[in-house]
Amino acid sequence: MKAITGSSFKKCFLCRTGEMRLPLRSFSIFRSLFSHRKQTSHPQRRGLSGVGMRLVQFHRHGEEGSIRVGVEQGDGGLGVVDLKAFDPSMPSTMRELLGLGDEGLQCAQRALSSGQCVLQRSDIRLLSPVLAPEKVVCVGMNYRDHCLEQDAPIPKEPIIFSKFPSAITGPYDDIILPPESQEVDWEVELAFVIGRRGKHIKEEDALSYVAGFTVANDVSARDWQMKRNGKQWLLGKTFDSFCPLGPALVTTDAVKDPHSLGVRCLVNGDTVQSSNTDQMIFRTEALVAWVSKFVTLTPGDVFLTGTPPGVGVFRKPPIFLKKGDVVECQIDQLGSVINKVV
Repeated sequence: MKAITGSSFKKCFLCRTGEMRLPLRSFSIFRSLFSHRKQTSHPQRRGLSGVGMRLVQFHRHGEEGSIRVGVEQGDGGLGVVDLKAFDPSMPSTMRELLGLGDEGLQCAQRALSSGQCVLQRSDIRLLSPVLAPEKVVCVGMNYRDHCLEQDAPIPKEPIIFSKFPSAITGPYDDIILPPESQEVDWEVELAFVIGRRGKHIKEEDALSYVAGFTVANDVSARDWQMKRNGKQWLLGKTFDSFCPLGPALVTTDAVKDPHSLGVRCLVNGDTVQSSNTDQMIFRTEALVAWVSKFVTLTPGDVFLTGTPPGVGVFRKPPIFLKKGDVVECQIDQLGSVINKVV
């Protein structure tokens, strides 16, 4: 597929039939005027029925200050459809896209199906699929095999903590070793992103509030997590660059079963973590329902769901990251984040 050129840019405003495409907001108006469907009190699973997408944020090389939202073709190895080139009324960030609800996802699907406005991977840099979320919600001790690794009891309630959003970095950006810590560790985690606003969400409705899934590395300074700051976890978890995220936000319809995915972490090519999300104690639905008891969830909120065994701190002797290491976190169907330690 050819990249966007000046001559082909105008074609992005036309459907394959040659008819003029209405802007996204026009569809919202038509729906409010002519839709007579009764709203159900039990929303369905999030996303377009039977259609999955890999949504990304990116910028073109040389345009670092300009963030765009796109859809990956295929399983992520091909080009990226630029949504704003396809429809200028589309927003420029993932949070804004999710805030549009189903209309935003439907326009993204039309853009993907058109095969138009495609950028080559070599012309762009992928960013974290979500930047500056309102919340980064993290879950501790949420894998049975991770609890066994440290002889810890299985939690009866989710253990919730947080990272500051400023910790988020891109799927291929560097992890920066802070001079304040000598014990920086890895944690591969399944992450999910909230797609619509909700409070006191019922567990049976929870997936309808999830936009999709992605891969995270919950990088952790163990000395600050376990020995300093009154053993409160926040500072040890939230140094700059301590939350690589990506490479794409894979919509829920594209993931067969988020609780049956292989999860792996490799350091310098050696596998250090290997498990499956079926080991999760509190699954996606339970986490959404639990956290929404305390706070209102909003589009773009990121959840990190816990890590399996194999972290460096519990090895004998313990192993921690050093400059020059390369950490790769992999999850089946979602992809990998690969980050060099500097």
